[in-house]
Amino acid sequence: MNLTQYVDQLRQELAVAAEAGGDEARALAERLTAPLESAARLTLLNALSAAADEITVDLAPGSVDVRLRGVDPEFVVTPPPAAEPFDARAEYEALMAARPTPPPPPVAPDTADDGGTARVNLRLPAHIKARVEEAANRDGLSVNAWLVRAVSGALDQPDGRAGGAGATGGRRETWHSGTGFTGWVR
Repeated sequence: MNLTQYVDQLRQELAVAAEAGGDEARALAERLTAPLESAARLTLLNALSAAADEITVDLAPGSVDVRLRGVDPEFVVTPPPAAEPFDARAEYEALMAARPTPPPPPVAPDTADDGGTARVNLRLPAHIKARVEEAANRDGLSVNAWLVRAVSGALDQPDGRAGGAGATGGRRETWHSGTGFTGWVR
């Protein structure tokens, strides 16, 4: 982008304004235009940079950058990546094929409760929520009770390893499927 035309326009506007003040004002305006050229360019660059920042906020995850080549700025636009269609069913099947898990053992009704409960908000894809509801109905449990049983079963693995802090020696367990990671972190 060539800023020269904008700086020249500013110089002309200053000369027109100085003519109204007479010969002394015109001479002063001529002396000031040369030093003001670099200040005007810097001000224009600052305005362009601020505009690029505002556009980048709206374009995220894409971006707009202003780069200076010589005395003229250039805009570099990085469009957001094309979104690949997400196939929840395929992702779920890949995850389940990567690590088959046995059904969780039923929780005995007389299991001692530690007395406290904690509220957790859980977001599930709609198709998984429907399957959880079906499984809970099939077992004659509420969705909450079924999820508690499933989590308890996942934490107490059939090979005798508890899912607690000592089970993995402090390492993080993850499974890689496709382009995302699933699992838990301690």
